[in-house]
Amino acid sequence: MSPSFRRAGIGIAFAASAALVLAGCAAGAAPAAEGDGADASTATSLADFGTLADLETAAKAEGQLNVIALPRDWANYGEIIDLFAEKYPEITVNEQSPDISSAEEIQAAETNAGLDTAPDVFDLGLTVALQSTDQFAAYKVATWDDIPDALKESTGLFVGDYGGYMSVGYDSSKFDEPAEITDLLGADYKGAVAINGDPTQAGAAFAAVGLATVQNDGTLDDFQPGIHFFSELQKAGNLLKVDVTTGTITSGETPVVFDWDYLNASHQAENPDWKVKVFDGIGYAGYYNQAINVDAPNPAAARLWQEFLYSDEVQNLWLKGGARPVRMEAMIAAGTIDEELAAALPAAPEETVVPTEAQSTAAGTLLGAEWAAAVQ
Repeated sequence: MSPSFRRAGIGIAFAASAALVLAGCAAGAAPAAEGDGADASTATSLADFGTLADLETAAKAEGQLNVIALPRDWANYGEIIDLFAEKYPEITVNEQSPDISSAEEIQAAETNAGLDTAPDVFDLGLTVALQSTDQFAAYKVATWDDIPDALKESTGLFVGDYGGYMSVGYDSSKFDEPAEITDLLGADYKGAVAINGDPTQAGAAFAAVGLATVQNDGTLDDFQPGIHFFSELQKAGNLLKVDVTTGTITSGETPVVFDWDYLNASHQAENPDWKVKVFDGIGYAGYYNQAINVDAPNPAAARLWQEFLYSDEVQNLWLKGGARPVRMEAMIAAGTIDEELAAALPAAPEETVVPTEAQSTAAGTLLGAEWAAAVQ
């Protein structure tokens, strides 16, 4: 990837039984584009524009879309961005800071507020999304009803889009498959185990601690067992404090990595010996969320991007990237899912847990207080 450090906060909760089946210019923001008399900056649904064609007209008139923190090898974002650019050649997609964290996305919006370089849209984990709702514009895409209630903020401030399971990727030419998470504490894994960032900032790392918690007889009400596990990993000399990228995996610098299953699987293209393990027992799942910047300099293009992401075509492109699209259940029922891609997904754990908003908040507070000391 370089999924590296860019994802802060955890993905919004899965509806497990449903979704798992299976400093720029100093110019002010551009005037709000209008379609059929609508003010794009306040539009809360496609109906405010009239039709999709009206929204497309408004977005093309703006001519720009600023996206941020979207690595091209993260869940197939490269193909998705290129498809949008191909479909709407009148709109220039400006890809900004692909490897920054979700928290840094919000900082970029605040720093660049009023500038034409501010991000139009965000891709975020739940912790940062919950802390940043004042930065979002509510919008419900046309396929809103297909999205499980547990995976969307009720007014459309932020909405889950794609997700997966926390896993361990490993170089099978150097290591046997770990049967259980505690195997990673063994001497065979000396200086070999990395997590994808800092769990007080990065969503994948947060989820790694959550997985370690439930795999060590804890519950999501208290992440202490997970913190203890990584403390023991550090004491054993097994924990690597290296930001994970495709380069570090290809070079062998990070031969064992906690990350989402779809991101771990993406490294197999560079390293055919790279394998992905979703541990038996209790699994940990999560989604990442889409949101529109309330101060988006291109508000119509921002809303068109959202409609695009939640279309059948792009939901299937998440599948192509190994992630589970949020509309998967509805698309299966409608016969619009790519069945071959769906069948290629890794088997789901028998039992899956996801943190509630309250559990995520409590875990974030605990990690903020104890993580640094635990792994120093």
